[in-house]
Amino acid sequence: MPAMPAPRGGGLVIPGAEKKDLSKRILGGSIGIALLFSFLAVLDQTGALSLPLEWIDWVIFALMIMIGPYGFYVAAKQKRIKQIEERLPEFLRDVAEAGRFGMTLAESIVVASSGRYGTLTPEIKKMAAQIEWGVPANEALRLFSQRVRTPLVQRMTSIIMKASDAGGKVADVLTMVSHDARENIISEKEKSIEMSTYVAVIYIAFGVFLATIIILTASFLPTMEEAGSQLEEQLQGVEEQASFGGMGQLDVSIIPEISMIFLLASLVHAVGDGIMAGVLQKGSIPIGMRHSFIMIIMTFVVLRVFF
Repeated sequence: MPAMPAPRGGGLVIPGAEKKDLSKRILGGSIGIALLFSFLAVLDQTGALSLPLEWIDWVIFALMIMIGPYGFYVAAKQKRIKQIEERLPEFLRDVAEAGRFGMTLAESIVVASSGRYGTLTPEIKKMAAQIEWGVPANEALRLFSQRVRTPLVQRMTSIIMKASDAGGKVADVLTMVSHDARENIISEKEKSIEMSTYVAVIYIAFGVFLATIIILTASFLPTMEEAGSQLEEQLQGVEEQASFGGMGQLDVSIIPEISMIFLLASLVHAVGDGIMAGVLQKGSIPIGMRHSFIMIIMTFVVLRVFF
């Protein structure tokens, strides 16, 4: 194989080198915008900013900006990794079949890279390109596990690398690893289906809580306000008005505060229930941020737009 020209920086440029993860940038940008919205909430509360939105609206927007983009980015990344893992057993099987014809592990990976493995195909082509540039097969597998970064992929690649170093029958090991990976994927799917039931229960419980808040806001608070006004009218012109008249006025004045407490309680439930749903579903708090984002939108639409 002809030697490739060295780059100007002195060192071999490996095709398909891992790009820097954008999750930290997205999280940092989201937090920055959320802090800006929080500052606008403070200005609105102090009266320095006159906009049709109230301070609580800015707080809600800050929450959605802080957890929404990062949560959906991590969810999309996890979905891509899941799609890669689902096609991994098929790739390992093809590499094992090529190895049974006397090919080395590196040659088997290059031959198998011509197949179609869905989302896994670009990663396979990266490994094949690295091998063609002179990177050892074990090193290419290690770089692949670093790019994907899942327990399944890292375990599979570690077993293959050790079998290759030991000089045993790599094809038999690949067949065994392929079968094990398939069993793990089936087990994860069954677990995901079971956990989806608990996630649905969390959404139903949050919906019931939100419905209770709606009933209290639409029925109880107006009745309380009306009763307070009637009590104040009855006490007018009576000598005891000085000692009891403030009772009716107090009942009416705390109604906006009660409504705000209901809204804050709904937001706390939205964040907490969403994170719990993510932990139950995938064992991940960032995945739960996506559910929290959806529940916060539900809270905002129901309690701020309609009421």
